[in-house]
Amino acid sequence: MKLNKLFLAVLTLGLTFTSCSNDDDTAPIVASGAYENGILISHEGSFSGGVGTVSYVSNDFRTIENDIFSNVNNRNLGTVAQSMAFNGDFAYIIINVSNQIEVVNRYTFESIATINTGVINPRYMTISNGKGYVTAWGDYSDTTDDALLVVDLSTNTILDTIATSYLPEQIIAVDNKIYVATGIYGNGNKVDVFNSVTDELVESITVGNSPNSLQLDSSNDLWVLSSENLIEIDTNSNIINKTVTFDSSISSPSKLNFDSGNLYLYAGGSVYKMDETATVFPTTPEFTNVSFYGMNVKDGLLYGVDAGDFTSNGTLKIYDLTTNIEIESIEVGLIPGQIYFN
Repeated sequence: MKLNKLFLAVLTLGLTFTSCSNDDDTAPIVASGAYENGILISHEGSFSGGVGTVSYVSNDFRTIENDIFSNVNNRNLGTVAQSMAFNGDFAYIIINVSNQIEVVNRYTFESIATINTGVINPRYMTISNGKGYVTAWGDYSDTTDDALLVVDLSTNTILDTIATSYLPEQIIAVDNKIYVATGIYGNGNKVDVFNSVTDELVESITVGNSPNSLQLDSSNDLWVLSSENLIEIDTNSNIINKTVTFDSSISSPSKLNFDSGNLYLYAGGSVYKMDETATVFPTTPEFTNVSFYGMNVKDGLLYGVDAGDFTSNGTLKIYDLTTNIEIESIEVGLIPGQIYFN
């Protein structure tokens, strides 16, 4: 069913747990700490002094709880929850403006540690060889302090800081390699490749302007989406296999995803789908008239978050990609940005 408000329910099992407000008191409530088998959404919150949050939505879309970190730990998460990464039972929440990484149990959301020494303007994180790798801008205007932070996951401390090309953003691990897209807001056109055994820069691959998202396909090759093209990189050789350029009708492409042999991206209020074997980008979108601040695709469903007016709660929308019809609409928190499956 469509969900346009947050549920409020009370389930008494020897304890009382309070969730977000809603006028439908027939829906089930998530027990305190039971955040598995569902969707996690990171919310930036107000950029200037606002509080970042994480929301939970159950897989059947019937249970919703906003600000689960605060609910469990009785304190705020920090300013601008940029992204999240996962390793075993742990989730790593990248808090951009507060310059920290919050480590929690991904299923209970109990705080484990806060990493805030040597972390300046962190953005995204991946895991490889038992270590965490976090992209960090440092001072935005300084082109010399952009870095890849290496995190010791056993002690939750920064092991090393490795220089990157300007403004490192999205990051992905493939075997013993770390790929980092560098550039944003019209700057940069490189993907830096690091060896996660030696923690050294291997090479920088020139791609399109402002590469904004990375995805692996069914052959474990890397697709890089920039403002002007899609590039496929052979992750064994780091050689560019294919370049698919966009025509002028594709406006600000972003949010690249891969599912069941197809690449999906968002551009100009539309969602496009391209087969991974294609050499020409399609001119007709799958569906139009949507506004996604973040997007994820899994098992034939597309999940998009709409930040609305950026001052009130946003919306999670789910589409069936066999029909391209919206099947759910769920109110979530302020400025929802990234979607994860727990």
